[in-house]
Amino acid sequence: MKKVLVTGGAGFIGRHLTEALTTQGDYDVTVLDNESLGDRRHLDLTTVRFLAGDLRDRDAVAAALTGQDAVVHLAADTRVIDSIEDPAHNFANNVVGTFQLLELCRELGVPRIVAASTGGAIVGDVPPPVHERMAAQPTSPYGASKLMLEGYLSAYTAAYGLAGCALRFSNIYGPRSFHKGSVVAHFFKQVLAGDPLVVYGDGSQARDFLYVGDLVEGIRVALESEATGAYQLGSGTPTTVNQLLDLMREVTGRELDVLYKDFRPGEVRETWCEIEKARSGFGFAPSTPLREGLAKTWAWFAAQQQV
Repeated sequence: MKKVLVTGGAGFIGRHLTEALTTQGDYDVTVLDNESLGDRRHLDLTTVRFLAGDLRDRDAVAAALTGQDAVVHLAADTRVIDSIEDPAHNFANNVVGTFQLLELCRELGVPRIVAASTGGAIVGDVPPPVHERMAAQPTSPYGASKLMLEGYLSAYTAAYGLAGCALRFSNIYGPRSFHKGSVVAHFFKQVLAGDPLVVYGDGSQARDFLYVGDLVEGIRVALESEATGAYQLGSGTPTTVNQLLDLMREVTGRELDVLYKDFRPGEVRETWCEIEKARSGFGFAPSTPLREGLAKTWAWFAAQQQV
């Protein structure tokens, strides 16, 4: 049985990942989370060991890492606008916390780490598709912190033999995302509330939407592989906001009240990713069509309204 620590495992992605690892494989899973965004009550504590702790707390991280075979590092301050308003807070969580995690992996002999990175925030506003060969030019402190993560994973892999792999997530959606501010979750909450859906721009802006089930399977196969370096994880397909709205009309069976406003300054108009490196590197193969994923997500959101 492989012992795996999941940092930030009580959040949206962590909840799906820990469930997949404990039900679909031979894993002994420990979650380390400070519960600033996650909640241990969302985990199956009969199958997952939970430790309350912060990445900046050396003793807590060391206790969680002891005896582990691998780490999936999800814990981070992921809010781009907040990182611009308070870069010091983002730096302390994402840079100092991640460096301490890597140092302790080296000291304690934990050989494998798969870490959550990001695509657009690292490469900036560039012509799509985004891919791993693009030069990094972060547009926010959050993006810079993830570039640091990728750089140190590369350095610790080369210098100390730690097998580090960074997965650049695209726009992740799915059930259990009620607290998220991402566009799918936000729109579905607006639909339930009977409020208009505000679109900044004409709806032609495009994004890459990946179902959370496909993401966690990608994390699992990456964990089992020997892949190192950075990999884009997305659907590999652009979807405009207007296309997204059409699919939402289909899965909800409702007419949507959409309010179009001016484009926001600095917003990236089009971004999606190329996924061939992950496909060939460790067999990443997203299989959930957007309509199917949206239907599953809507069913979960609608059920919450009935609770």
